[in-house]
Order: sequence, then C-alpha cells, then structure tokens
Amino acid sequence: VPCGIYDPKTAQIAAATVLKMVEKLQAVELPDVSNKQLLLDYDNTTTRMIMTKEEHAQKCKTELLILWTDYFKPEHLEKFPNLHDIFWKAAKLCSTNKQEVSLEHAQELVKAVDEIATLFAQTKTTK
Repeated sequence: VPCGIYDPKTAQIAAATVLKMVEKLQAVELPDVSNKQLLLDYDNTTTRMIMTKEEHAQKCKTELLILWTDYFKPEHLEKFPNLHDIFWKAAKLCSTNKQEVSLEHAQELVKAVDEIATLFAQTKTTK
C-alpha cells in the first residue's frame, strides 16, 4: 500500500473478530468426555476459534501500531494529549486478549479501537 493511506477499519474488524471468538468460545458446550469423537470435535472447534482470536488480536495490534507510529504526528498529540496512553492501553489489550478468553477484555478492546477510530476521523476533518 502506498505511503499515506491509513484507516483504522482493519483494526476495528480484527477487534470485532476477537470479541466474536470469545463469545463463541464461552458458548461452546462441553462434550461427553467418554465419547472420543465428540471430544475431538470439541477440541478441533475450540482450537480453531482460539487460533482465530490469537491471529486477529495480533492483527489488531499490528494495525494500531502502524497508525500510532506512522500516521499520528506531533500536531495530533497537541490536539489529543492522551493519544499515546490511548494507543498504549489498546496495544496492551491486544496482548491481554491473546493471553485469555475474557468477554470483558474483548469488549474493552473493541471500545478502545473505536475510540482510536473516532480520533482518527477527527484528524481528517482538521485542516
């Protein structure tokens, strides 16, 4: 992608995917452990959901770091003095969501990324 094309949408989609996988993981019913095939199917399903959650948490972090380090400039920091803190916390939430299956933290990630998207949009309306 040519330099100068930035958009938080990819991070928002990744964060939403993390949330969806956490919701799905928490909804999965435990199988009868005496039935080997049901147990294998359960393991396969939950492993795939966890891998998707991990992949998208990392993708979200990567996209946020690109915005943080490449897009936002000193003039944005003047307008949004807490910008570094917002990004730092959002990046930490990406890591937290890779480490655990927490509905609360997945929701916090979506909220943090949406806040960044709002700030990003505000920079586009500023001359």
